[in-house]
Amino acid sequence: MRIAIFGGSFDPLHLAHVAIVQNALNKLDIDKLIVVPTYLNPFKSSFYLDPQTRFELLKKVFIKFEQVEVSNYEINQLAPSYSINTVNYLKDLYNPSKIYLIIGEDNIKSLNKWYKYDELKKLVEFVVASRAGFETKEANEFKSLDININISSTQLRDKIDLNYIPIEIKDDILNLKRKR
Repeated sequence: MRIAIFGGSFDPLHLAHVAIVQNALNKLDIDKLIVVPTYLNPFKSSFYLDPQTRFELLKKVFIKFEQVEVSNYEINQLAPSYSINTVNYLKDLYNPSKIYLIIGEDNIKSLNKWYKYDELKKLVEFVVASRAGFETKEANEFKSLDININISSTQLRDKIDLNYIPIEIKDDILNLKRKR
């Protein structure tokens, strides 16, 4: 079995995230893609949407994708989680012959700061999702997914633009925004 892991805050989930999943399913030779929302990114101190809400929104969007599973492993930790822990958990669970770890191009510059990075890079092959405005020459060292949708969750938290929200969850996002 060959798997790809796509972790992140997904706070909120947007069309670039969906494009990354679709592109990975088309380009990578994998049996399963596991989307793993984090409880709290180790480099952040808070979240916009609570972890369980993000998990439910992800499930709603990716339910139609046969090869996609949304994992609540990191959310269940109730604390910031490191990629190495998630990779080891999924490695034990699936015993894959290959593990891809999908990251955004904006993460490349800080990759060497990731917890147990040297150990992590022995376990996975990094796949970089290109991102407009974050192009780096270091990205050429990795397998890549060409996405380049110019949006970020940070921008969406500041001003929700429903044009970038998957149709399956637009009403949910509007309702959550009204409650804030």
